[in-house]
Amino acid sequence: MNRICTRYLNILNKIYFQKSYTSAVVLDRNLCFKSDLSLDKIYPNSRLKIFTPNPPASTGDKFSGYIPLEKLEITYSRSSGPGGQHVNTVNTKVDLRFKLSEANWLPEKTKQKLIIGLQNKITNEGYYVIKSDLTRSQQLNLADALEKLRSLIREYEIETAPPKEETLEKIRKRQLKSARERLFLKRQRSQIKTDRQSPSNVDF
Repeated sequence: MNRICTRYLNILNKIYFQKSYTSAVVLDRNLCFKSDLSLDKIYPNSRLKIFTPNPPASTGDKFSGYIPLEKLEITYSRSSGPGGQHVNTVNTKVDLRFKLSEANWLPEKTKQKLIIGLQNKITNEGYYVIKSDLTRSQQLNLADALEKLRSLIREYEIETAPPKEETLEKIRKRQLKSARERLFLKRQRSQIKTDRQSPSNVDF
């Protein structure tokens, strides 16, 4: 038993002093700093290096879903609402803004639709602002703000079918009916006010 302990301690000392991360074998057991569930053992042929993929190729006049972060202005601030002392010490609220007229990463047709549809929500400087304080995580709030932006762009890309003639005729009749009812109520109310007036000398 003493020989086994001595051999074990010698191997550990050798690994520690040489700063070697190679595995050693004691009693038919692998001694190493990496777990058997590490990524390089589960996926031996994969690239474990984190990298940013290239933007997808443009699909004509449709939004590809890729949003370049360098084209956005992202600021962080304190979130409101409950959260204890943590909410007052961490900037987790996300303000995402960009100039819609200078968004060259959007298709021109989609950009014009957004400019027309969001004209009342664009600031005087031409910025469109999206805010998110859904969670107490800065990265999750940033992901939520980007998803809001993607959903908004895709919503404006949907081509609405022109209304049918039958639908237009129904809308026209409904508008005429509501106009007749409004004028009838207006004349009825006017007659009630006229009847309340006292008779004048001309009436005698």
